Amino acid sequence: MDVLSTILSNSRTVFTPQWLALKDDTRDRESLSRSLMYYAKKGVLHNPRKGIYAMPKYNEQEMACTLLSPSYISLEYVLARAGVTFQYSSEITCISYQNRTIEVDGRAYVFRKINPMIWANMLGIEQRDNIAIATPERAFLDMVYLSAGQCYFDNLHPLNKDLIRQILPTYNSKILTKRVEALLKQ
Repeated sequence: MDVLSTILSNSRTVFTPQWLALKDDTRDRESLSRSLMYYAKKGVLHNPRKGIYAMPKYNEQEMACTLLSPSYISLEYVLARAGVTFQYSSEITCISYQNRTIEVDGRAYVFRKINPMIWANMLGIEQRDNIAIATPERAFLDMVYLSAGQCYFDNLHPLNKDLIRQILPTYNSKILTKRVEALLKQ
């Protein structure tokens, strides 16, 4: 099967050669790389970063989850879209295994490191269309955890307090529990 056919027959807009190799196991890595470079030179595919290919119009959330894997979108990005914080930022903030900022096509993708025991627990993280994204409740807990309580929220009303309390044991922190309970009482 042609590499381009494999790409076009899938809903993904961002992919790696490793992902393609899994989809098309008849092709060796060298010919796969040559094909991807060929389509990138022709402008059919975009090569925004070494080892990452995308459709010319790709989903930026999907890019975030592909740049560092495993990772999930969270923090300010999710909280702003849920109406919990009102300050706009064009950055896409994520939780991953390391602290890093990566710029792709003028957009900053900010990755924050969190204990692997926490991000490995998928409670409060939704998987949809090749994207892993925190619920606003999980993003709230990530934010309080990473900021050691030194954060501000404009509006906690959109959050489901029962769901926050359900996810909270994932963090296994008495201090975090106290901080969260104090915030929820406001």
